Amino acid sequence: MIQSIKNLSKKLLSDNWYTLNKYTFDFQKENGQWEQHQREVYDRGNGATVLLYSAAKQSVILTRQFRLPSYLNGNNDGLLIETCAGLLDGDEPEICIKKEIEEETGYSVKTVKKIFQAYMSPGAVTEILHFFIAEYTPQMKISEGGGLAHEQENIEVLELNFEAAYQMIATGDIVDAKTIMLLQYAKLNQLCL
Repeated sequence: MIQSIKNLSKKLLSDNWYTLNKYTFDFQKENGQWEQHQREVYDRGNGATVLLYSAAKQSVILTRQFRLPSYLNGNNDGLLIETCAGLLDGDEPEICIKKEIEEETGYSVKTVKKIFQAYMSPGAVTEILHFFIAEYTPQMKISEGGGLAHEQENIEVLELNFEAAYQMIATGDIVDAKTIMLLQYAKLNQLCL
């Protein structure tokens, strides 16, 4: 099924935090007919995320922080438990995620392994997220973490037993998609046995 678009135009709606554009275009359907579409697309850049795990301790490092969109959508306190993540901001994904690990969790990890990349909300957001795993040891802890004050990050670092964290998906305590995907990957690949 090959379709094409033409007459693509965009109108800037907002560039306060990231960029929101309204696109208008003609889309050719499978039967050859053309129809006009309009979509709003949010561009915040691409990002990276990582599951820090310890096979020896059978544990993972996760973070908890306030997320306004989750609060606005009915999450009572707005706090989400997540894997460490951040925007690339011009860096290569591997460099970005190593910096984010140190800033958010306080661990200095030298080796990360990319396992896949994915669009998280392709109907409205351009972001591609690069997924990593990395094994940590207590000796890698160099600071308290918690994020950067000038980025208004107030991140709580959590070290959880892997099975307990995995069960938090079923209980609804972990509802963040990237975190669920990485915990599922760890379970399928028996990283914490």
